[in-house]
Amino acid sequence: MPYASIHYPFENSEHFQGGLFPADFIAEGLDQTRGWFYTLTVLGNKLFGVSPFKNCIVNGLVLAEDGKKMSKSLKNYPDPTIVIDNHGSDALRLYLINSPVVRAETLRFKEAGVKEVVSKVLLPLWNSYRFFSEQAILFKKITGEDFVGDPSFGNKAFTNVMDRWVLADLQSMLRFIEEEMRGMFIAMIVYPVGKLTQVGYRLYTVVPRLLLVIENLTNWYIRFNRKRLKGQAGLGAEDTKEALNTLLLVLFTAVRALAPFTPFITEHIYGLLKPYLAAYLADAKDSRSVHFLPFPTVQEELFDEVTERRVSAMQNVINLGRIAREKRNISVKVPLLSMVVIADAQHLADIESLEAYVKEELNVRDLVLTSDETKYNIKLEARVDWPTLGKKLKKNVKVVKDALPKLTQDQLKEFVRDGKILVEGIELVDTDLTILRVLPEDKAASKDKDGPEFEAAFSNDAIVLLDVAPHPELLNDGLARDLVNRLQRMRKKAGLVPTDDVHMQYSVVANPDEVEIDSLIATRQSLFETSLRGPLEPLTDGAKGATTLLEEEQAVGNLVLTLRLAKM
Repeated sequence: MPYASIHYPFENSEHFQGGLFPADFIAEGLDQTRGWFYTLTVLGNKLFGVSPFKNCIVNGLVLAEDGKKMSKSLKNYPDPTIVIDNHGSDALRLYLINSPVVRAETLRFKEAGVKEVVSKVLLPLWNSYRFFSEQAILFKKITGEDFVGDPSFGNKAFTNVMDRWVLADLQSMLRFIEEEMRGMFIAMIVYPVGKLTQVGYRLYTVVPRLLLVIENLTNWYIRFNRKRLKGQAGLGAEDTKEALNTLLLVLFTAVRALAPFTPFITEHIYGLLKPYLAAYLADAKDSRSVHFLPFPTVQEELFDEVTERRVSAMQNVINLGRIAREKRNISVKVPLLSMVVIADAQHLADIESLEAYVKEELNVRDLVLTSDETKYNIKLEARVDWPTLGKKLKKNVKVVKDALPKLTQDQLKEFVRDGKILVEGIELVDTDLTILRVLPEDKAASKDKDGPEFEAAFSNDAIVLLDVAPHPELLNDGLARDLVNRLQRMRKKAGLVPTDDVHMQYSVVANPDEVEIDSLIATRQSLFETSLRGPLEPLTDGAKGATTLLEEEQAVGNLVLTLRLAKM
C-alpha cells in the first residue's frame, strides 16, 4: 500500500488522494490475513476513516507434494527453473491459477500437474492453430485465393449448426467472465466503516470456463468440421470460407481471452494469426502485441441458446455411446447396426435435429429415439450409503435394509417425483437414497439370436442402449474406415501436410477370410478421395517405379496388406 512507498504525506499528496488511495484491490497469502491485512485496515480507518482497499484477494499456501511446507533444507520441491525449462512458464502459471490456491486453499504442488496442463490445454490450443494454418494453405491451393479473415461474416445468417454453436459458446464464455470479474459475491470489507460492499474478482471460476472453450473447439468443433475446413464436404468454396472464418474468430478471441493467463503462447499464436487478421486489426490503436489489444467483448447477435441446448444434448448422447463402446472394448472404427436413445420429448427433439452427427461420430447405421423406458425393460434401483444412513436410523437400519429390495417400481417412481418415501413407517428423503436406472443383465440380449444385444449407459437426461451384436454386412464399412485411418497415420508419419499429393497403393499379403478386397476398395473410392484427397490403388508392377516415401505392412482385421505412399 502506498503509504511510505510514495513518501506520503511529505509529498505526492494530490496523487495519493486523487485516486491512488484506497486501492482497487489488495492480494496476499492466507498467512497475512491476521498480520498485514489487519494492520493496513487499522491504519486506513484510523488515519482516513476508510479501509485502504476496496477488494481483497487471498491466495492459499503452496505446499510440497508430501503435504509439508516447502523447505530448502529438506529439498522437498522441484527446482522452479527446471520446471519452467521442461514445461514452460505458461504451463506453470496456468497450473497455479487453476488450482485451489486461488480459492485461498492449500495446494500440494505436483510437477505432473504442470505437465498435464501442457498436454490438455497448451498443446490442444497450439494444434488448433496449426490445423487452421494448414487448411488456410490448402484453401489457397484448391481455389487459388488467399484466405483472409472477414469480420463482416458474423453478420450473416449461418447455415451450419456447428458454426452457430461454437460462436454462441464463445459469447457465453465472454459473458460469464464479465459477470464473474464484475462481482457476484459479498465480501466483508468495511468501506466506509460499517457498510457492506458488493465486490468481484472471482478469479477461480474464470479459467475452467476458458479451458472448456478450448475443449469444445478441439474435441467438438474441429473434429466435426474437418471435411468442411478441408473443402471436402462437397458444399463449395463459400462454405469452406465460412468454416475457416469461424475457426479464425474463435482462435482470435481465445488468444485475447487467455492472454492474461498464458501470455507467451498466446502472443506467439497471435503473431502467426496476424496475416489473416488485417481487417480485424484495421481500427486497433496498437496491434503489435496481443497484450496491447482490448479484452474481447460480447457480440449479442451471436448468442443462440437453442443451438447451445441442442448441441449439449448431442454431446451427452455421444459421450454415453462412447462409454457403452468402452464397456465392451469395441473401437469406434467398428460399425454397429443401431442405438436406442431414451429421453424426454425435448431431449429427443434436440437429438433428432443433429442425428447425422450422432450417427457419424458413433459409427451406427440406425438411431431409434423413444420415451418408452418400459419397452426396453429399464428398471429403477435404490442404492444406499449404509454407513451414513446407519448413523441416522440406528436400530431401524435393519428394518429398512430388509424392506428396500421389496419396493415396487411404482414406489420408486413416486420417490423420484416426491423426494420422500415411507419404508415400514420410516420416512426416507432424497438424501438417503440414490435412484439409478439399470438394464437387467437378462434383458440386455434379445431372445432372438439375430436380435440386438444391448450395452447400456445412463445419465440424468438420457439412456443409451447400443446394439453391440456383430453384423457381417457392416464389416466391409469398418474395414474401409480402418484403412483410411491407417493411411492418415502413415501420411503424418511421413511428414506430409494436407497440401501434399501422393500415390496411395496397396497389395495383399494374407487374406485368410478371402475378403473381396479389390471390390471393397473400388466401390468406396469416394470415401478415400474425400478423406485422403486421392484414390487408393492396387500396387502393380508399373506403379512400383515411383519413389517410395513410406511402406508398411498393416493388419486390418484378419487381412494383412502392404500400404505404400509414393511421390507423384
